[in-house]
Amino acid sequence: MSERAVGVPAASSPPQQPSRSILQALEIDVRFLGMIAALAVIWIGFHILSGGTFLTPRNLWNLSVQTASVAVMATGMVLVIVTRHIDLSVGSILGVTGMIMAVVQVNYLTPTFGFNNPAVWALTLLIGLFFGALIGGLQGFVIAYLGVPAFIVTLGGLLVWRGAAWWIASGKTIPLTDDNFKLIGGGADGSIGSTWSWVIGIVACVCIVAAALNARRQRQRFHFPLKPAWAEVVTVAVGCLVVVAATMVINAYMMPAALARRYAEAHGIAVPDGGLLQIPFGWAIPVLIAVGVGIAMTFLTKRTRFGRYVFAIGGNPEAAELAGINTRRVTMTIFALMGMLAALGAAISTARLTSATNAQGTLDELYVIAAAVIGGTSLAGGAGTVAGAMLGALVMQSLQSGMVLLGFDTPLQNIVVGIVLVVAVGLDTVYRKRFK
Repeated sequence: MSERAVGVPAASSPPQQPSRSILQALEIDVRFLGMIAALAVIWIGFHILSGGTFLTPRNLWNLSVQTASVAVMATGMVLVIVTRHIDLSVGSILGVTGMIMAVVQVNYLTPTFGFNNPAVWALTLLIGLFFGALIGGLQGFVIAYLGVPAFIVTLGGLLVWRGAAWWIASGKTIPLTDDNFKLIGGGADGSIGSTWSWVIGIVACVCIVAAALNARRQRQRFHFPLKPAWAEVVTVAVGCLVVVAATMVINAYMMPAALARRYAEAHGIAVPDGGLLQIPFGWAIPVLIAVGVGIAMTFLTKRTRFGRYVFAIGGNPEAAELAGINTRRVTMTIFALMGMLAALGAAISTARLTSATNAQGTLDELYVIAAAVIGGTSLAGGAGTVAGAMLGALVMQSLQSGMVLLGFDTPLQNIVVGIVLVVAVGLDTVYRKRFK
């Protein structure tokens, strides 16, 4: 009797999906969908309360730039929390690496290579990333090999590196000297304009389609259940629609008249006599950096052996070690990566402010941890997504931006952020008890 006769599918036929709900067919995480709904409520609420100011191209463009540094660091915090650790020092690491980059650029690189030499910004960034990885790796070594709890090590790091930032520059504010490095922070020159924004948008849509087709082919290859065709179409269509809509909004933000005229003169653009010069900002460089980091970190967590090790350690550290995973080395690597991402956040923040200050990065650890937790990363370990953490960063920055527009004082802003963090952890606890 043949295999087909007894009900066993042929090797070339992937199993069909059983009847499922719409959300199950689309394979959407309920918590991720809840975050999107919460973000929509926040945006609409602040838009109404601010008299129609919040959901304007100008504010949304600024919001995206302000979110970039926290979003970059939140992608690393996902790995830290997934492995049942915590890093309270990321704000201080941002502060000290930002100060190191500014001091090195002003005192050593610019005098050596000259103003605006391409080597200056590149070496400044590399030095910052090196020291970030070194600081994070040092903390990771103490945690992984000496057995000191991460909470204590990073709490000490919060104090140590904040003091080191003050000590490096004797409490002074250090202005940057290299204009190329300042582009990392955004601004008129730190944006790519309308044409290139649409080019990137089209490329992003092509990549979304290609990724969906590749995922479907992989499922067929290994005979995994396939998503319904309509679900694939809806997923791809929604992804492309988001990219197109975001690009349209970003390109709707025009430079102010005086800035547009200076930009046109600097770039050889003809200025109409008595006419209004319309020059869109387009996507800001720090936003593109954050998106690139998000894509890279998603690939790292989902497509590499290291990523599988991270989640295995978070799920059951003892079992992971018995399975032959070098948990100490992985833990140290995670904290070194976190330090490097904090340094990249420092480059974005320092370039945006055009200087390094001693207060830079203060309380950023709160926003980064809150972004990861709001994004669905479980403090119990073993669960979390990079995309969720980045969306959580957008939620946190939206709250702060909206409260600033409404004239809330800083203490009240901190109260709201603290309440949101507690609520997010509470919801995560309820979710795990109900669905795990």
